[in-house]
Amino acid sequence: MISSSRFMSLSLRNKIQVLYREGTFVVAIRYYSYKVNLYLLCGYYVEVFYNHKDDKIEKIDLLESSHTRMKFYTDQISLPKDLL
Repeated sequence: MISSSRFMSLSLRNKIQVLYREGTFVVAIRYYSYKVNLYLLCGYYVEVFYNHKDDKIEKIDLLESSHTRMKFYTDQISLPKDLL
């Protein structure tokens, strides 16, 4: 089990590996020029920002429950209240 602070200290490549091995895909949304995949990892949510035009993952970040993007996710699925 990896803490959110430890996860965020990893390189992009290592974040991808941890998400692939330990994360659970939740849902994908379109956000501006990105396809954003939401994952659940060890009790916290992680967003993966994929740029179709450049065909690459540009960033991986924690999803703050107060972020306005949360509405895009909750419009599609029900996220457990205890994880928000």
